[in-house]
Amino acid sequence: MDVALVKYLQFFAGWWFIIDAASVYPGDLPNAAHVCGVMATLSMIMVNSVSNAQVRGETYTGGCMGPRGARLWLFLGFVVGFASLIAACWILFANYVNASSSKHAWPGVGLFMQNAFIFAGSLVFKFGRTEDLWS
Repeated sequence: MDVALVKYLQFFAGWWFIIDAASVYPGDLPNAAHVCGVMATLSMIMVNSVSNAQVRGETYTGGCMGPRGARLWLFLGFVVGFASLIAACWILFANYVNASSSKHAWPGVGLFMQNAFIFAGSLVFKFGRTEDLWS
């Protein structure tokens, strides 16, 4: 199976989880919670916009920062991805798993699953693809 197909299916499934949770329980999911998914999507774009050859310094030698800039961009992309995943986990446990909460747990689970699937798809596409120019 193609790596890009797996990545797109995981990205689609992640957004499908949060769309389902927001449509079934519209009052239980605050609008600010969608920022986690947007940041995970931004992280996916940041991580996959830098090739592995640029990170290693094999093809990218120009510019103002060279390979260091590519490494910094990749690092910031991973920081944003982990931060969105941690924020979704925090929202899940603080607002939905809490014993005193009378809300349904599915919006929190959907939010966490969205971020987990987007982050997993980002990792699959980053490290599962081949970057050969002529294959």
